[in-house]
Amino acid sequence: MVDGAPCLVKIRHDDTDPEGDLEIIAESPEDLAENSVETSIRDIFNLDHDLNQLYQFLGEDPKLAPTIDFCQGLRLFKAHNPFECTISSISSANCSILRWTRSINDIKIKWGEKYHFSSGDFYTFPTPEILSNVPEHDLEEMQRCEDNLPDGFVFENNLQSCGVGYRAKYIIKAASIIQSEINFHKLSKMKYETALDTILELPGVGPKVADCILLYGFGMGEAFPVDVWIKRIIEHLYFPGEELKPQEVRKFGMERYGEWAGYVQLYLFHYARKSGLLESLRKK
Repeated sequence: MVDGAPCLVKIRHDDTDPEGDLEIIAESPEDLAENSVETSIRDIFNLDHDLNQLYQFLGEDPKLAPTIDFCQGLRLFKAHNPFECTISSISSANCSILRWTRSINDIKIKWGEKYHFSSGDFYTFPTPEILSNVPEHDLEEMQRCEDNLPDGFVFENNLQSCGVGYRAKYIIKAASIIQSEINFHKLSKMKYETALDTILELPGVGPKVADCILLYGFGMGEAFPVDVWIKRIIEHLYFPGEELKPQEVRKFGMERYGEWAGYVQLYLFHYARKSGLLESLRKK
């Protein structure tokens, strides 16, 4: 959404011409100002961030310097909808990327608003008001229906039917809390620690998920999400032969990297994946 209007943006770049301009095509049923579309794109893709400052910081740490060549131009992506980012992060806990992505798409199709563009149909993510009132499972959906159901009726308009499993109750409760108790606009202006405490009040949200929400949903760069791979990477680089607890890795990352913690986490994982380090850690 740009200025409250649906907008489909297509971006294309010729890989054979690294210095060439981007081709950007924006399509909307509303007459949107070009600068509004550009501002949204720059915000989502973090294009106003000076990566040279990041590279200088990375270059000062021998453990991080090798990431520069592997990650040139890589930027943190900021979700355009903090609520969608929050629910997506809750849904992703202990779940494969494929299943998690499919679940979010199903939620959009079932309860989001549908918009038709030249490339096909696209759906917005449902609002907290809508998602907080969807049935959790088949039984609840059945109880809300009329008694005389047609033969062969399939219960598929409940949250568990989207493949989120036990997280369904967390998602519904989180949506209800966000609707009535948490102002995302105010949260975006909070200091990191205050925002963290607020997000941790949501069901299904621990430190890792909270940091993902604050980093990718609100652009708080000091957040340092720690999953099993970041834990192994940090142990390998800085604490060979030792095993740290996730909270120890998180504290180390935030203290050592400061305002660059989120970017370092992104660069370390991408570097480990591209360099083969991740595969070697997988075998241990």
